[in-house]
Amino acid sequence: MSMHHVYILQSIAAPDQFYTGLTDDLDRRIKEHNRGASPHSAKFAPWKLLSCHSFADRSTAARFETYLKSGSGRAFARRHLR
Repeated sequence: MSMHHVYILQSIAAPDQFYTGLTDDLDRRIKEHNRGASPHSAKFAPWKLLSCHSFADRSTAARFETYLKSGSGRAFARRHLR
């Protein structure tokens, strides 16, 4: 069974910068962020993993990612996931 991971990264270079994403291969995705392959996160590389939440169902993972990117989701993450 493939797992779907919602993750939060924190920039090592700029610790006030965070990135939230969704992937099926967490190790590969973090390596991509750290080598600058993602234009949305390249300028704040390198990154460290702060939080990862795994789901069996991709649609549930996508809803959780969308929530974490919302105003109330960012507040939740600040209080509970960082």
